[in-house]
Amino acid sequence: MSDVAGLDRRLGERQAIMTTQSFTTTFLVDATPEQVFDAITNVRGWWSEQIVGATDALGAEFEFRYQNLHRSSHKITELVRGKKVVWQTASAEINFVADKSEWNGTQVVFDIARRGDKTELRFTHVGLIPTIECYRECSGAWGYHLGSLRDLITTGKGEPNRADE
Repeated sequence: MSDVAGLDRRLGERQAIMTTQSFTTTFLVDATPEQVFDAITNVRGWWSEQIVGATDALGAEFEFRYQNLHRSSHKITELVRGKKVVWQTASAEINFVADKSEWNGTQVVFDIARRGDKTELRFTHVGLIPTIECYRECSGAWGYHLGSLRDLITTGKGEPNRADE
């Protein structure tokens, strides 16, 4: 096997592992797909009040920051109303792990689908896999923030990180 073919095979295997082991969670809500989409793109309403930049336009870039523990910048690479939102993590600095750039190149994917009279939101952080150091803390934090997103969808009020945190 040529070196190029071997590299292509290994990269394909790595992508398959990242996709199948990435952090994923799903929940159903009594809301329309459009309402779920609107809540997702209102990132300040459920993730953090400290978001800098637009969060509701294709190609927009925004930055998340939490104290001195986490800073990341994201670009919206897919935005299909009522169906899908994708953020590409352009750069990240996770200060509580050895490899502070663990999120670099990862994707945050929100898939929205109608399921009977409810809407399903499937969240996947592609690249947040169990073998990286921040997996436990980061997946736990996503669980909290996705609960905040669910609250925003169902009650109109999320619990984002506050500006004074």
